[in-house]
Amino acid sequence: MAEQDTVEEYLAGYAQILAASCATGRRLARDELEALRAQGERAAEAGIGLRLLVRAHLAAAQDVRAQLRGAAADHLLPAVEQAVDAFAEGHERAQRLAVRRQEAARREFIDDLLHGRSDLGRLAEQAERFGLLLSHAYAVAVAQGPEPYDDGYAVTRSVEVSLMTRFGDRRILLTTKNGRLICIAPGDQSDVLTFFAKQAYAATDGGRVAIGRPHPSVGGVVQSYEEALNALDLATRMHLEEPVLHAADLLVYPVLTRDRQAMADLVRSVLGPLQQARGGAQPLIDTLTAYFDTGCVAAEAARRLSLSVRATTYRLERIHKLTGADPGDPVHRYTLQTAVIGARLLDWPNQNL
Repeated sequence: MAEQDTVEEYLAGYAQILAASCATGRRLARDELEALRAQGERAAEAGIGLRLLVRAHLAAAQDVRAQLRGAAADHLLPAVEQAVDAFAEGHERAQRLAVRRQEAARREFIDDLLHGRSDLGRLAEQAERFGLLLSHAYAVAVAQGPEPYDDGYAVTRSVEVSLMTRFGDRRILLTTKNGRLICIAPGDQSDVLTFFAKQAYAATDGGRVAIGRPHPSVGGVVQSYEEALNALDLATRMHLEEPVLHAADLLVYPVLTRDRQAMADLVRSVLGPLQQARGGAQPLIDTLTAYFDTGCVAAEAARRLSLSVRATTYRLERIHKLTGADPGDPVHRYTLQTAVIGARLLDWPNQNL
């Protein structure tokens, strides 16, 4: 009885429309169909499910059928089909509009959250609607693939399904921003972001994921997000090969470039003489990079460079002669290695310093 009372107001005029149609065998008029669509929209906005409403319409049609005589009864089924179809169309239209509004609100919230815009209290209130408690610390992971991704893409849905299946009870938010996949998770639940990184790497066919450090409150989300973005940018400039980057492991690089002018002076003074070499400075910088990355093992560096050990050793000697710094000397090594890192960060010698 309670269900019937709930839907009764959304059946207003329905029986009369059926009776009028059956009396002459005509199809439902345009204004009748529009009235039914409007009723369907109102019912959807009230949160009443379509199955319950369809059952109520069919039950009401049975009552109308009991009052019909002769040929009029034969016209009932086509009239009911038209009426229910119009009502369902209005209901679905309202549902789609509600979904679009919700998506727009979600997108606005995510944009405000990741850029630190809007009132912090309002953001915290909105966050609860999307499963986040911003009084806690959160960390952000950002996945970048060979192509841009949006919320409705198959890659996004695949990663989201995997996360919800594994961590459905966690306070997690998966979204996209500027073509990248983004996962926001509690800072003390590193397993979530590790799993996200694994799934995103597989779904993006070998993309790269960066994970920011956990930070408290709304501003902490912004900070962690920016750390992840900076890690991705750094990986590109430094030609880092790791598929998963942790901002906490890369803190030395921002420190080194905090005083850009000082780093540029170091690169020019230490590595500038390498430009006198035949072929320019870049081959010798690549040699130093490989040499330092392999723990100063010339044979392994030669393998990475696809050179003979003799050719690699010659290059190292040439570097010593031009710069006055011996790559094999622990005292000189730190200066050379710092300068090489600076050159990669500042894209020297491709860019003038």
